[in-house]
Order: sequence, then C-alpha cells, then structure tokens
Amino acid sequence: MNYRKLGKTNFNISEIALGTWQVGGKWGSPFNDKTADELINTAIDNGVNFIDTADVYENGLSETAVGRVVRSRSKRIYVATKCGRFINPHINEGYQPKVLQKFVEDSLKRTGLETLDLIQLHCPPTEVYYRPEIFELFDRLKEQGKIQNLGVSVEKVEEGLKAIEYSNVTTVQIIFNLFRQRPSELFFKEAQKKNIGIIARVPLASGLLTGLFDAKTTFGAQDHRNFNRNGAAFDKGETFSGIDYELGLKAVEALKALFPGVLNLAPIALQWILSFNEISCIIPGASKASHVESNLSVFDLPKLTPEKIAAMNAIYEKYIKSEVHQLW
Repeated sequence: MNYRKLGKTNFNISEIALGTWQVGGKWGSPFNDKTADELINTAIDNGVNFIDTADVYENGLSETAVGRVVRSRSKRIYVATKCGRFINPHINEGYQPKVLQKFVEDSLKRTGLETLDLIQLHCPPTEVYYRPEIFELFDRLKEQGKIQNLGVSVEKVEEGLKAIEYSNVTTVQIIFNLFRQRPSELFFKEAQKKNIGIIARVPLASGLLTGLFDAKTTFGAQDHRNFNRNGAAFDKGETFSGIDYELGLKAVEALKALFPGVLNLAPIALQWILSFNEISCIIPGASKASHVESNLSVFDLPKLTPEKIAAMNAIYEKYIKSEVHQLW
C-alpha cells in the first residue's frame, strides 16, 4: 500500500481507501453484518486506513459496522462520514445548524467513536454553499471535540470551488474517473493552492469501468444502476457517472482493445486516477471481500505508460466528453 497526505488534515492515508455504500452486500439486498465485517477487515488487513461512510448508507447500518470493526482493531483507522441526506425534502431550507448537529451526534452514537475524523456535508443543494452559518457550526463542533475536520462531498466542480473558500473545509469528495475528467482542469489546481485533500469517488463509474458488464447485464430493482439512470432518485451523475449505459459499453470495448487479455479493468481505471498527484485517495466501493482485493491489485501492476494514458484519454475524447463534460 502507498500513502498520501489528506490535505490540511495532515492524515497520512492509503491511496486506495474503502467506500461503504454497499458494505453489507449488494444494493437492495438485506444488510449482512458478517459480510460487512469481513469486507472491512480485509481492507484493513491489506493496509487500508481510511474508510468513508454516511449516515444514510443502509439507514445507519453502514456507520454501525464501520465503528464496530474500527473499535476492534489496534491500527489507527481514519473514519469519514457524511450528513445531510436524511433531510426530507432535501432542500436548502432543511439545512439548519441544530439539524446538522443532531446528525453528527447520531453518527457518533452509531459508530461508538469519541470523535469523527472527518465529517462531510453530503452533496447539499447548491444554495447551502452560500450560507456561512452552516460552515461555522462545524467550528463549534470541533471545539467540542465531536469532529476533527470538515469536508464536503459535491456533485459539481463549481460547488467544490465555492466550498474551498471556507477556511475550515479541509477535503472535497468529488466524482473523478476516466469517464469524468473535468475536475482535473481547474478544480485540482485551486484545491492544491489551498492544501485541500481530494477524495475521488465513483472511480469505476458504478462498475462500468471494470469491463465486466455488457448489454445483457441486469441490475436489481433496488439497485440505483437500474432506477436512477435518468436521475429519478438523486443526481444522475452518481449512476454510471451520468453516461448513457450503451455509450459507456462502447467506450469500455475500446478500452478493452487497449489492454488485450485483461479480464478486469478496475485496477487499470484506478491506476489512471492515481496518476494525478493532486488526488489524496480513491474510495471504490465493494459488496464482498473479493472486490476489495481486486481494487488493491492496482499495486501489482506496472505503472501506466504516458502512451497508454494518452490512448485512454483519447477514448474519453471520442466517446464521452461531448455527453458529460459540461454538466458537472
């Protein structure tokens, strides 16, 4: 495992971390504590020391599992969680300091931790980024010892740029992968100027970049890759990075041609992200321990050559850029 600095937090964290949206099993299936514990322990055993969760993941069960495992381990594991998505309807007016403070306190109870290493606003409405009183709350929570750092998880580059104007924002979690390249143009430079940690999420475009899907692949009724392709439940950029599924498959076929004989493209897709020094870590999800091992096999590969990276970028330019580049 390799480690990088997480911006102003000064945490030294694993390049490949663990996202826990589906840590208790596949999306839509009942939460399995045994699966969750095995998966999180596998990650930690292989050098992962940064785990990202959220209060809404499996209605709190993900946070509970993360806290349970982290407390049982002697290694220093950094826990990041998120708050805000329990607000219903999810609108600007619902974001109030008292409401968010209660969410933080609930997360502390569920995880059983004394303090949260990183609390992130969870893709709030854009208007929230223009309300200083929301960001000031987290200074008070830090003084009280309930949190160590504040970050944000954003949908759009512009939200990230606005968020880092607040001096207490230490990290930005943003969708970044071979099929979502816009953050690297301006946002990375501005974040680096302010020593902001950048956490890359949806790194495999909801599994599309594994190369394991085809036109016949089906997804369960409760799987967002089925019900959210057009943004019915939340921002469609969270599902296949906002790319039309069939178009994505065409781009993946071109990617496969670049790497003949490679059955699982996930480690290559992750390596492409790690080629950007501005990235602090990547948080691929996993619904079983073998997914964790697959993601960590990125370190077994020879580094991508500049020629391969250029060829990968050409696939983005040809198939994807005109569809999504301007949207997020």
